Amino acid sequence: MSIIVEFFAAPDDASAALVLRTGPQRVFESLSFGTFDPEEAVVEWQCLLAGDSFEELVEAGEPRPVADAGDDGCLVFAISPRLSAALAEAEQSELKDAALTWSSQRAEDGEVIDTEMASVILGGLAALVRSARSQGQGVYCWVA
Repeated sequence: MSIIVEFFAAPDDASAALVLRTGPQRVFESLSFGTFDPEEAVVEWQCLLAGDSFEELVEAGEPRPVADAGDDGCLVFAISPRLSAALAEAEQSELKDAALTWSSQRAEDGEVIDTEMASVILGGLAALVRSARSQGQGVYCWVA
């Protein structure tokens, strides 16, 4: 379980990897959240918003790692183009429905994520993706 989860926009993988030890806040536009498993979450969100299979995404290596500090626990991974497109194109009602379902799924596994916070996370991430795409950038996640 992560302590810090920050989604951020960066021009490419090499630029995104540079924030591995320090985080993206002072370098890139970012959103910071508390404790949840972002690697599992992005796969679940892609299933909910793009209709993909959880197992197929995991077998395909999603989310794609960009940089990993190993023992110190920091990690940077890329948000898939398919999830980015689904987030960018999603209506507010779709994001709200996905947030509600995600919150319920997490509760079934014993992880409490308030539905309102789930909506804030998905809505904020969708806005970040739209902004990044308009600038020709990708979206990444830094985990510490």
